[in-house]
Amino acid sequence: MANQFRVCDECKMINIKTLVPKLKEIDPDAEFEIGCQSYCGIGFKKSFAVVNGRYLTALTEEQLLDKVKKHLKR
Repeated sequence: MANQFRVCDECKMINIKTLVPKLKEIDPDAEFEIGCQSYCGIGFKKSFAVVNGRYLTALTEEQLLDKVKKHLKR
């Protein structure tokens, strides 16, 4: 089963142009869904991504990518 990444393209703290390519480096075969994830309150202050149905948040994009890698190793 392929991994699934869901990322918001409207939240202030998420830069789609940099985050999505970095997620594709982590898993090039993953499915991507880009659009509102109804997590606006957090997305205003922190970077986040939904990985296989689980919300992962971090203060920076790099910290988020570290959390994604750790989550996928489980």
